[in-house]
Amino acid sequence: MPRPTRFDAIIIGSGQAGNPLATALANAGRKVAVIEKYLLGGSCINYGCSPVKALLASAERAHQVATAAEYGIRTSTPKPDFPAIIQRKDAIIQHKRDGVRANLTQEQSGITVLMGQAQFTSARTVRVRLNTGGEQDLTAPLIFINTGTRAAVPPIQGLVESGYLTNVDILDLKQLPEHLLILGGGYIGLEFGQMFRRFGSRVTIIDAAKNLLEREDDDVCQAMRQQLEADGVEFVLEAEVRRVSRNADAEYILTASTAASERRLRGSHLLVAVGREPNTDDLGLEAAGVQTDEKGYVLVNERLQTNVRGIYALGDAHPGPQFTHLAYDDYRVVRDNILHRKRRSAKARPLPYVVFTQPQLGRIGLSEKQARHEKIAYRVATMPVRVIGRAQETGLTAGFIKVLVDERQRLLGATVFCEQGGEIMSMLQLAMAGGLTCEELQNTVFAHPTWAEALNNLFVKLMKAG
Repeated sequence: MPRPTRFDAIIIGSGQAGNPLATALANAGRKVAVIEKYLLGGSCINYGCSPVKALLASAERAHQVATAAEYGIRTSTPKPDFPAIIQRKDAIIQHKRDGVRANLTQEQSGITVLMGQAQFTSARTVRVRLNTGGEQDLTAPLIFINTGTRAAVPPIQGLVESGYLTNVDILDLKQLPEHLLILGGGYIGLEFGQMFRRFGSRVTIIDAAKNLLEREDDDVCQAMRQQLEADGVEFVLEAEVRRVSRNADAEYILTASTAASERRLRGSHLLVAVGREPNTDDLGLEAAGVQTDEKGYVLVNERLQTNVRGIYALGDAHPGPQFTHLAYDDYRVVRDNILHRKRRSAKARPLPYVVFTQPQLGRIGLSEKQARHEKIAYRVATMPVRVIGRAQETGLTAGFIKVLVDERQRLLGATVFCEQGGEIMSMLQLAMAGGLTCEELQNTVFAHPTWAEALNNLFVKLMKAG
C-alpha cells in the first residue's frame, strides 16, 4: 500500500462549517483535503434550508392567490403545477451547488476535493473509498468531522418494509401527494405540513406528544396549531403509532394508540420527521479513539476539540442545537482559534432560530419555560398581532409577540410569532447584544408604518409592569 498523501488539514463533509473552513485554511497557505460522500454543500444547500424555503415560497404564492378575494382582487382558483415547482427549486439548488464546487475546486488553490466515503484508520490517517472506485489514504495533523445528520427512523413495526419519505426524498417527488401523513410535529413536520396543504394535499400530522414543538411555551404551541388548523392541516396528538402497512392500492395504513382508542389513519404518502441522528456510524471513530455519546454524536469541548488531539467535530456532528447558522459559527470558532490564536468558545453564544411557517416563529434567548426551569426572575409582556396597525392594513393578523426582561429591564428572550417574525426577532437579538433597556427601546423611533414600531407599545407595557 503506498504511503498516505500528506495534508495540513482533512475536512470530512462539505457542509456550512467545512466549506468556509477549507477556504480559510487554504488562504492561510495550508494544504487541505475535503472529503464528501454525497453532494457538495451539505444539508443546508441540498436538502435543508435552501430547497425547503424555495418550495415554501411557491406555497406562499399559491396562498396569496387563493386569498386574493379578501383584498378585493378577483382571481381564479390557483392550480399549482407541482413539476414546475420542483423544477424551480432544482434550478435554485443547482446554482448553489455549482457555486460551492467552483469555490472549492476552481477559485481556491490548496484544496483537494475527494468524493467518497471517509473512514479513520488511526488518529492521523483517513482512508477514502472513492465513488469512482479504488481507495486513497490521507494523513494530516488536523482533522475536522463535519458529516451532519440524517433522518431518524423510529422502530415501528412494518415501517421499513412499507417504505417512507424523509426530508430528502420528499423534495424530489414528481407528483403532489393526495393525502400526506407526517410522523412528527416538530419544525420539519410543520413546515412541510403547511406547505403541502397549500399546494392542495390533504395533510395529517401525527405526534406522540400532547403539544407541538415541545420545547416551546404552551401559548406558542397552541397558536401554531390554531394557525395550521386554519389552513386545513389535521392533527392527531398523543398518538403512538404501533404499526405501518400498505394495502393493495399502495395506500399507507397507520395503526396508532391514543388515550381514547386505537385509530387507523390512511394516506397516499408518509413522511417520517421524528428527529435526526448523526452520520458518524461509518467513520471508524473507534480506530481514532474518538469518543461519542450514546446516540453517536461526537463529544467536544467549548473549542470543538474531541478527546483526541488534532481532531475536531463541527456542525450537527456534535451534540447541541442543529442549525445552519450555528454550524457556520463553529467554523468561525475554529478559524479564530487555529489561525488567529484567539480563545473563542462555542458554548456561550446566542441561539436565534426561525420556523418558516406563515406566520414565522422567531425565537431568541429564554422562553418562559426555560426561565422557570433555570429559576431566573423575569417579567413578561405579550402583544397580539391583531392590534398592530401594519397587521390590520396587510390582513396578516395571526400571532403574537412576547418579550421577557430581567430586573434591570434588559431583554432575556423574545418570541415573535407573526409576519416577518424572523426579521423582527433579529432586531431584538441585536438589542440584547447591545444591552439596551426597556426604556431605551420604548423611546426608539421606528419608521411608520412598520411591524417594528409595535415594539414601542410592548416595552411601554413592561415599563408599567415594573
